[in-house]
Amino acid sequence: MFTYIPKQVCAKEMILEINEDIIENIKITGGCPGSSVGMARLIVGMDIHEALKRLKGVPCGSRDTSCPDQLSLALEAYLDKE
Repeated sequence: MFTYIPKQVCAKEMILEINEDIIENIKITGGCPGSSVGMARLIVGMDIHEALKRLKGVPCGSRDTSCPDQLSLALEAYLDKE
């Protein structure tokens, strides 16, 4: 299990479970519940590198970051830790 604290978004915490580069579970606290659950459902079972490509750089309104972008940073932090 890996915990990431996102910055500049509504989500407060992202908890990742990854096994051999496959995303097994994601729990996001705070933020929009529908977006968090939807985002998690879309990438569970996906290779971490593919998820990174899809999520990185997604903005939210006028912000340079978003919950999907912060999730990509969480995935990068996980890979850096490995």
